[in-house]
Amino acid sequence: MKKILKITGITLLALIILAFGAFYTWSRFTYGPSEALKKQMNIEQVDHKNGVYSFEASKSDTGIILYPGAKVEPLAYAYLGNALMKKGYSVFIPDMPFSFAIFNTKKADDILKSHPAIKHWYIGGHSLGGTAAAMYAEKNQSKLDGLFFLASYPASDDLKQASLQVLSISGEKDGLATREKIKKSKKQLPSQTVYHEIKGGNHAQFGMYGKQKGDQPADIPVLTQQKDIVQTMLEWVKPAKKLP
Repeated sequence: MKKILKITGITLLALIILAFGAFYTWSRFTYGPSEALKKQMNIEQVDHKNGVYSFEASKSDTGIILYPGAKVEPLAYAYLGNALMKKGYSVFIPDMPFSFAIFNTKKADDILKSHPAIKHWYIGGHSLGGTAAAMYAEKNQSKLDGLFFLASYPASDDLKQASLQVLSISGEKDGLATREKIKKSKKQLPSQTVYHEIKGGNHAQFGMYGKQKGDQPADIPVLTQQKDIVQTMLEWVKPAKKLP
């Protein structure tokens, strides 16, 4: 009997190791910054410390934390970070374990602690990153001014009664966070949620990393969609003010 249990235990351990190895290998195939993004800005000059890419506006009182989508590298959102920084907001896009924000939903705590001068915080993310950001927001509403979803939605209805400002930006041609899914998610969000659909926009163009499996082709150029995202966010967040 002991021999059977030992063999069973070894077999299960081997299967677990193999499964983890397969997952790790799969997770390494990420979506990186596209050539179109590299033509827009020098991503090699983006500040990267303690696992966070930072676009810090001078003496800004408002910070925006963006959790990347699953298997999407943070720098794929560099255009958004840079554009919002130019408007006075400090933007932070963290690395995530295995490129999945769901594995470290509390990453925002490190960012908040390292920037005590910033008094107003917005958190959100793209796709699964938005879901992870919502999990953080559910338990930390007192620390935040708002929550935003980029082609994303929450995993539960725990935010239904939240007093936070909430923004949901979706794409008309999104093959992953489809119109139907966005519509269904409305019952999970508070009544003050602001919704905006980008006409002709798809899932992958919420970042700049090229095509994504399962998505539909966009009817608009990636820069058109990126500029729409930036403008919509600027209309939603409070005006950034410079600290004394």
